[in-house]
Amino acid sequence: MSAAEINEAERKMQFLYALRSKGVTDQRVLSAMESVDRGPFIRGLFSERAYEDMPLPIACGQTISQPSVVGLMTQALQISPRDKVLEIGTGSGYQAAILSRLARRVYTIDRHRRLVQEARQVFDDLDLTNITAITGDGSFGLADQAPFDRIIVTAAAEDPPGPLIAQLKEGGIMVVPVGQSDAVQHLIRVRKMPGGALEYDELRAVRFVPLLEGLGKDT
Repeated sequence: MSAAEINEAERKMQFLYALRSKGVTDQRVLSAMESVDRGPFIRGLFSERAYEDMPLPIACGQTISQPSVVGLMTQALQISPRDKVLEIGTGSGYQAAILSRLARRVYTIDRHRRLVQEARQVFDDLDLTNITAITGDGSFGLADQAPFDRIIVTAAAEDPPGPLIAQLKEGGIMVVPVGQSDAVQHLIRVRKMPGGALEYDELRAVRFVPLLEGLGKDT
């Protein structure tokens, strides 16, 4: 092996070790995260830190979540290969790329047109053909493609959004950060039980940008 190949192998081992040490233990999730390089989703000054377990700034005042949080949220969704997944908050596109390795179809929506366009380009470059990226107001979900087996929200809401709960299938799971943007937030897993009753699990403390209604100024 060349020195570059050895460095790459070591980087992957360290990356997976960091994920496991933070509680990401689902083998399908670990394999998906190993297969998706975080590097192409980060541009500019911070690209050299792409493989560290930390959030990083991206365009439009947004962030790319740290890999361990991406892994824990993905793991909490319990995705099966036939699932149709909705992501609210495309951001860099990294989370959607992970989801695409696990689900049949991924719809991702963001209020910033620039982020959606840049994410689409990376999806094309990586030949991820089962992702549909849309510019829109994610707080209202995507009614024309509902219902969804799984929904993931990558911005914090004060409460699990009603339109998203309505678009979740019975038996489905939604993972959403809940809390005020300037206070402690908690990652919540919502299960929609038969008959429509909701079951809530609090997973861990997190910190996300707030879920905002409307479109971004760049749109």
